Amino acid sequence: MEKEIAKKKEKNLLEGPMALPIIAFALPLALSSLLQQFFNSADVAVVGNFAGSDALAAVGANVANVGIFVNFIVGASIGPNVVIARLIGQGRRAEINKAIHSIMLFAIELGIIMLGIGEALSYPLVAFTGTPSNVVGEALVYLRIYLLGLPFMVIYNFGAAIVRSKGETVFPLICMIVTGIVNVALNFLFVLGFHIPVSGVAIATTISNVISSIMIIMYLMRDRAEFKFSFRKLKSVKSVNHSLIWIGFPAGIQSMVFSISNVFIQTGINSFGAQAIAGSSIGLNFEYYSYAFSTAFAQAAITYYSQNLGARKYDRCNKAFRLSLFEGLLFGETLSLIFTIGREFFTRFYASAPEALAFACERMMHVEILEGFTVTYEVMAGVLRSRGHSIAPAVITILWTVIFRIVWMIIVFPSLHSFGELLDVYPISWFLCFITQYIYYRFTLQKDKKV
Repeated sequence: MEKEIAKKKEKNLLEGPMALPIIAFALPLALSSLLQQFFNSADVAVVGNFAGSDALAAVGANVANVGIFVNFIVGASIGPNVVIARLIGQGRRAEINKAIHSIMLFAIELGIIMLGIGEALSYPLVAFTGTPSNVVGEALVYLRIYLLGLPFMVIYNFGAAIVRSKGETVFPLICMIVTGIVNVALNFLFVLGFHIPVSGVAIATTISNVISSIMIIMYLMRDRAEFKFSFRKLKSVKSVNHSLIWIGFPAGIQSMVFSISNVFIQTGINSFGAQAIAGSSIGLNFEYYSYAFSTAFAQAAITYYSQNLGARKYDRCNKAFRLSLFEGLLFGETLSLIFTIGREFFTRFYASAPEALAFACERMMHVEILEGFTVTYEVMAGVLRSRGHSIAPAVITILWTVIFRIVWMIIVFPSLHSFGELLDVYPISWFLCFITQYIYYRFTLQKDKKV
């Protein structure tokens, strides 16, 4: 009886219309990502308005560094989504509970490993980006405190992926609303009350990550039947772990390389001084907001595609791909244009220094204006992974978002040394990545002869 009740509460992704359901699936997920990014944005806004440009530069200099770890975690969480969605689509419900407990044990272990790696690399990362000497100390403190929240971040994202795999995206949004409010409140407490701006906002974000992980675990513990979680049942399943690594890690690497390349670009940004660092970190926040729609509709494509692929409903697979691509582009680029057109208004929420705001607006005119187009290759990569092609999307992304950008930094940037032309590498690399992903996608359609 409990299994039947639980099954009825799941969203049926194998039948019926998809256009509006995909939007209903993706929007709460996009809002969840927006709020998760809001953690760091709140750090930037509070510090920028109440602690001055040096403190803002210390936080801003770590945007790319933090992104390396956060993006890997978010990308790797595709693994749990695909694993559980396939089991649902194939009707292998007896295997779901064991898979969930293996996934959560894997998340705990991965979080601890990432914490150790992050703390060991914290100083080299801060030093590599050429952070100005007057803010290096505080930048390092911020990063090391922030990294303490990594294990909890992994637990939340993997747990939320399990919840999303059955079509539920509202509760992860509730988690982000609660923890977002807590984060902002703690930011003001530490910055204005305790007068510890840089370390304070890092502590606030870490506490917020702890709360979100507790909430998702409690949700799973109260779930029904196959999705019910218990710490006593934690046990590794080799086949599940293999899938998490094979599917999730390349996706995590694909997401992570964006930030690795950003670290290289950050060295160029830092050469323009503390105001450029502060302004660039402000502009980057809006890019993350728009990018949230790319990842949300990519997750929608993965979930719908994986379930229907497991059920061998290939026409619905293709329809899910097309709708996710079109709707993601519509929502993401609309938000990008709103931010770009109103850039002088929106950037003032983060700082008041005119020079920093000028750099922020310039970045938005070169990057944010086209940010919505990132959905094209994100959805494509997600669909390829749902079909078992996990390595190729990561290789293609590394080619254009790391190697190409490094070449740009070595060859193009020194001859121009313009802030705007430095940032033009972003939309150019997106376009080249999309073209290459599409060619590979068409090739695999013919080769697989499945979908």
